[in-house]
Amino acid sequence: MKKLVGQYCRDIQRRFKAGISTEHSYRADLQNLLEGLIPEIAVTNEPKRQDCGAPDFIAQKGEIPVGYIEAKDIGIDLDRAEKTDQLKRYKGSLNNLVLTDYVEFRFIRDGVTQKKIKIAEADNGHFKPISENFDSFITYITDFSSYQGYTIKSSETLARVMAKKARMMEEVIYKAVLNEDENNSLKSSLRRL
Repeated sequence: MKKLVGQYCRDIQRRFKAGISTEHSYRADLQNLLEGLIPEIAVTNEPKRQDCGAPDFIAQKGEIPVGYIEAKDIGIDLDRAEKTDQLKRYKGSLNNLVLTDYVEFRFIRDGVTQKKIKIAEADNGHFKPISENFDSFITYITDFSSYQGYTIKSSETLARVMAKKARMMEEVIYKAVLNEDENNSLKSSLRRL
C-alpha cells in the first residue's frame, strides 16, 4: 500500500514540477490512488450535484455513498478553504468528507476536522514526499472508506438532523433570493439607461 502512495506522490510531483498543472490535472491520480488502496470502493470524479453543492468526488460501495472529497489546487490555503461558505455547507451536510490539496488531507467527520495528514510538501517548485506519514494516511483513508453513517433511532435525533438540514437550506434560499433581488435591481438600472 505504501508503494501506491509513493507512486501517487511521484505522479503528482511530475505534474507539479511541469508548472502547467491546475486543480483538475491531479484528479485522475487521486482517483487511481484511492481505488488502488481500497478496491471495494468506486470513486467518481464530478458526481451529480448534492443538495449542498457539488463536491469533486464521491466514494461508494455499490450504490451506497460512503464519503465525499473536495479537492483544491496544490498550495491553496486549506485553513482559508475550510472557512468558505462552500465548505461550511459541505461540513453541515456531508457526514464523511475529505478536504485536500492533493498533498494534505483533512478528514472531516460530522462537521469536525478529525485529522490533518500531509504526505508531501510542495511549494515554490519544490516537492518532497513525507514517507513517514504514509501509514497514517492509509489508516485514515481506509477508515474514511469504511464509514457507514448512522441509523436514526429516536425522534430527537431525527429532529436534530432535520433542523441542521433546514438551517442549511434556509441559508441557501436566503442567498438565492438576495442574489435575485440584486440582479433585478441591476436589470432595472440597466433598463433606465
